[in-house]
Amino acid sequence: MKIEDYALGILTEPLLWWFENHARALPWRNEVTPYRVWVSEIMLQQTRVEAVKPYFERFVKALPDVAALAECEEDILLKLWEGLGYYNRVRNMQAAAKQVTEEYGGKIPSEYGQLLKLKGIGHYTAGAIASIAYGVPVPAVDGNVLRVLSRAAGDNRDIGKPQVRANMEAELEKVIPKGRAGAYNQALMELGATVCVPNGKPLCADCPWQKFCMAKKEGLTETLPVKSKPAKRRIEERTVFLVREGERIWIRKRPESGLLAGMYEFPSEPGYLDRKAVISYVKKQRLVPLRVEEICDAKHIFSHVEWRMKGYLVRVEPTGPEHEVLFAEISDFGEKYPMPSAFAAYMKYLGITKQGNV
Repeated sequence: MKIEDYALGILTEPLLWWFENHARALPWRNEVTPYRVWVSEIMLQQTRVEAVKPYFERFVKALPDVAALAECEEDILLKLWEGLGYYNRVRNMQAAAKQVTEEYGGKIPSEYGQLLKLKGIGHYTAGAIASIAYGVPVPAVDGNVLRVLSRAAGDNRDIGKPQVRANMEAELEKVIPKGRAGAYNQALMELGATVCVPNGKPLCADCPWQKFCMAKKEGLTETLPVKSKPAKRRIEERTVFLVREGERIWIRKRPESGLLAGMYEFPSEPGYLDRKAVISYVKKQRLVPLRVEEICDAKHIFSHVEWRMKGYLVRVEPTGPEHEVLFAEISDFGEKYPMPSAFAAYMKYLGITKQGNV
């Protein structure tokens, strides 16, 4: 069966009743504003709810509104986002905040079409802001919603295809209850996040739709939804250098575009270097190595590439202030330098505990 052939309206009241009685207490639900909805939805892309909670609180405390976000210095912005990963998300947010300031007088628009014109806001985020913050009856279809609708309707089409998503959005738009659009969209997301879960058996006994669900009736809960497999990640082998001079460590800033753009990092080189090559590399920077220690291997997975890293800790002779490489005080890491979690495994060698996901 396709979603178009399913009586989707029969699910509305059971869903809203369930949400009213089972909704999680989340910080962005305590005080609903367009800005807080926007920040939370961007943070929740590719990141678990429990991981987002402390970041959300810290972010909105430091940048409580559109104007503050638009004016924030980049290093401070990236530091606030540090550990959440996918840093283009927050760069796009700032670009959109500047758009809102210049084009809408600092007020986030309520119209779905206007929201789509803002940098980094797609159909789902536009729908979430419009419906949750403004009550506009438009759908907000993410992976959770695609999954619960596919199972409910017994729809075995590939949810990765744009046309299938478009069909589901169109069908939802017909049944979104006026005056309760925000609750309805949040209920769908919540159902997918807590009951109709991915990667294992859904908790059908706790589902308000168990009497209406085609996947449950037909024994398809573990085969739906259908989704094409993503492209295989590229593997990159890298050698990471922790070059230490007393209580200072060599860091460098990544290019302003591409992976981890504008973040700071420990220097690294493609491939696995041996001790001799490491010493040669350090000397080329006009540094004098005193001791070279091989440290742990590490792995970090991005959406499209996987880094497999070999690490070296290199202690060097003191350098003068005119030296061309940047040596940062280790004590400043917590405040000044946004470092991606890709290097978290190496922070322990500096006495720093690093947490977060990229």
